[in-house]
Amino acid sequence: MTNTFVDRRLTTRMIGEELHFNHTTVHQILTNELGMRKICAKMVQKTLSQERKRVLAWRERCLDFLESIENYPYFMERVITGDETWVFEYDTEIKRQSMEWHKRL
Repeated sequence: MTNTFVDRRLTTRMIGEELHFNHTTVHQILTNELGMRKICAKMVQKTLSQERKRVLAWRERCLDFLESIENYPYFMERVITGDETWVFEYDTEIKRQSMEWHKRL
């Protein structure tokens, strides 16, 4: 059976449940017999994207705005605001959840 899609984020416990093995046995097979290890690496951009530059510029504008509020007590009386709420749904994952199994080089 050849599966073109391999989920490298499977835990030893998940594999053990599927194969009816103890997770310790699965870990020993993966590390000792197959020479695999669990790594956690994220790609980090060396240059800022246009989106990231916009976010940093937005942050600077917000800091300037906060400084104006602190320095001028009546500043907010001259600001017109509206309710524009944006909510984005995303699944956060902790570092341990992002780890993947890879063959040792």
